[in-house]
Amino acid sequence: MENVLEPLRAAIRLLFEITAYPVLAYFIVINSFLLLLIIFASVNFTAHLRRQSFAGARVTAASPLSPGISVLMPAYNEGAVIATSVRSVLDLRYPDHEVVVVNDGSSDETLQTLIDVYDLVEDRREVSVKVPVRGTIRAIYRARDTALPIVVVDKENSGRSDSLNMGLNVASKDLVVMVDADSLLDPDSLLVVSKPFTDDPERVIATGGVVRVANGCEVVAGRVVSVNMPKNYFARIQIVEYLRSFLLGRAGWSQLNSLILISGAFGMFRRDLVTQAGGLDPDCIGEDFELVMRLHRMMRRSKRKYRVIFIAEPVCWTEVPSTAAVLARQRRRWHRGLWEVLIKYRGMTFNPRYGTVGMIALPYYWIFELIAPAIELFGLVIVPLGLLLGVVNVPYALAFIAVAYLYAIFVSLMALLVEEASFHRYNRWGDLWVALLVSVQENIGYRQLTAIWRIQGWWAALRGKKQVWGTMTRTGFENASP
Repeated sequence: MENVLEPLRAAIRLLFEITAYPVLAYFIVINSFLLLLIIFASVNFTAHLRRQSFAGARVTAASPLSPGISVLMPAYNEGAVIATSVRSVLDLRYPDHEVVVVNDGSSDETLQTLIDVYDLVEDRREVSVKVPVRGTIRAIYRARDTALPIVVVDKENSGRSDSLNMGLNVASKDLVVMVDADSLLDPDSLLVVSKPFTDDPERVIATGGVVRVANGCEVVAGRVVSVNMPKNYFARIQIVEYLRSFLLGRAGWSQLNSLILISGAFGMFRRDLVTQAGGLDPDCIGEDFELVMRLHRMMRRSKRKYRVIFIAEPVCWTEVPSTAAVLARQRRRWHRGLWEVLIKYRGMTFNPRYGTVGMIALPYYWIFELIAPAIELFGLVIVPLGLLLGVVNVPYALAFIAVAYLYAIFVSLMALLVEEASFHRYNRWGDLWVALLVSVQENIGYRQLTAIWRIQGWWAALRGKKQVWGTMTRTGFENASP
């Protein structure tokens, strides 16, 4: 038996000698960079909160000169939440906005719910095709009450991106907001996210807002009235993920003028530039990421000064997956989309022509987002196996655990601390203790699962396997309870 294990032990020893310290250094750098982003985010939050008292939101809400906004909402089988989502947008505080819902060939009651709730009638308008689309329009509807700014496009199923492109063609306002049909917006969302366009109309081309987890929250008439920690294990852990990666991470990148990803759940863009860029790519899984990258490239190549900004508040609330099966599909899709966009824009990576986007942001996403799950799983296999075979020393194993996991827990706790000090969304001490516990729990089991799912998504892309979106099971906002 010893003779059989010796070649394996020798191979593991050689592999360990080659990779031990690079892997350790990798985890030190990635966690340190996340901590740095959190520091930059805290600077962003401080500046944002200082401006709040004199930001002029009330003036903007009443001003007829505020830029018009078209809220584009693609919907596919969203019957459980569509009426609530649309109502939350219609009731937003803003002087000039419309809601364009694109029903992407839903097979459930989505369209009929909209017709019944908002008393829609057919509209015979002609649609100017500024952005190419694939899905054929079946009918266009508007509210019988012409004061109600809602347009519903019923079309053949052709996917989310193509539906948003259809919405771009139907939209009539200067700015467009892309939101998911499972999203709820805070009352002042449009006011705050559009403020950079008002302050700097020549340079600001896109803004992104905060996305938070609605699971467990109490919702009344399309508004989140009470923020509570959900009981579901997966939803709880995603709250910490969203705080660290979506809120603090993107705020940090914005502070570095290197924001390359705006969530498809809540982003605002200049409609003329999105149209000029050709709309969203219906063949790309990460269509929101791809659009922002295309805008960066277009603006850099034309040598125009521009800004892409992340706004720390207000908030878009979304229902996140609460089962392992749905969450796995989502993470595979996200990582596949990441690979597709990075490989498509590889010519911008380490290219000084594209400034901090090319020299900092893209290399980070290649090294610390795309290959991170592979490095993590490698470490999880090689260290225990090396200990078992006696080729990995205990001090190194302890150092690996400290750097890869204890440091990561510290980063998560810092993210939670910065967010709570800045915005104080969770008012109950019990919810805060749960969030702290989850910051530790996510590193045991959950983190390894997501690494596996992300590798699966990347592998599927490399093999050219067709992406199947699957179904996101909704419980509906009105049923959310603490």
